[in-house]
Amino acid sequence: MGNLLKVLSYNDLEQCPTFFLDFEHAQPTEAETAVWNQVNSVLEEAQGVLAELQSYRGAGQEIRQAIQNPLDLHLQEEAWRAVCPLVAKLKRFYEFSLRLENALHSLLEALTSPPFAPTQHLEREQALAKQFAEILHFTLSFDELKMTNPAIQNDFSYYRRTVSRNRLNNFQVDAESDVNNEMANRMSLFYADATPMLKTLSNATTKFVSENKSLPIEDTTDCLSTMACVCRVMLETPGYRSRFTSNETLLFCMRVMVGVIILYDHVHPVGAFAKTSKIDMKGCIKVLKDQPSTSTEGLLNALRYTTRHLNDDTTSKQIRALLQ
Repeated sequence: MGNLLKVLSYNDLEQCPTFFLDFEHAQPTEAETAVWNQVNSVLEEAQGVLAELQSYRGAGQEIRQAIQNPLDLHLQEEAWRAVCPLVAKLKRFYEFSLRLENALHSLLEALTSPPFAPTQHLEREQALAKQFAEILHFTLSFDELKMTNPAIQNDFSYYRRTVSRNRLNNFQVDAESDVNNEMANRMSLFYADATPMLKTLSNATTKFVSENKSLPIEDTTDCLSTMACVCRVMLETPGYRSRFTSNETLLFCMRVMVGVIILYDHVHPVGAFAKTSKIDMKGCIKVLKDQPSTSTEGLLNALRYTTRHLNDDTTSKQIRALLQ
């Protein structure tokens, strides 16, 4: 890995670090093992969470029948029985977001700690950088699935209304012991956000910065901008792209680049689109637009609709035009 590093530091976009980050084969060194094991136990659950979310069909039909026939107790019970296991599943997703937050905190700690600069960390600790990338990949995948599945909000809203109505009638339901009022409130805030996992990561990163006051915020944001830069360079450099063994890795790299840009834009005070940003947004957008639209339209939409600073006055008209 060491021979892959070409530049250790940079002052402007033209001096972006150019090294190959091995998303396919990076293995933890002895120094990385403790953090890697902790994060890996979380990431092992991630694919299962995505599979469950992808197959989430909701209880729309049962809920409609119950609402249209409020006096039919059989239909009310059928809707309740259909919704309860789904809410239990939504609770598991929410609890996973908390474990993901802890995993991100551990990675940020490892990838920003002195005496190394963020670029050096990412080059030296490629297995941890790969795990960071996998968290970003999961986050965008989860949020895309959630945004296109209105059943999640509908099921949970029906559940809360039913619980409230039962309380008013002094009727206790078994499911409340699994999702009590405090948990329901937290879940409601989580699912109300259009991109709940991204919100979890951005809050976790902001919290990491505020809790580590001795660590300059630039160390954290430089870690994010360097990751974006490295992904862009790998995507636009034929010699690096040829080292990917599958198109899946290519898409993974694009998704990670977009994920880290969005996270940077949420955490950095002026965001990713300002002239002072350390991310070459024009270059990143061009890389995406050079790919087949079927692969990248969702990622371009993520930049359009889930960033914070795109419509700020500090964003150039050229960048806005590129994203139109």
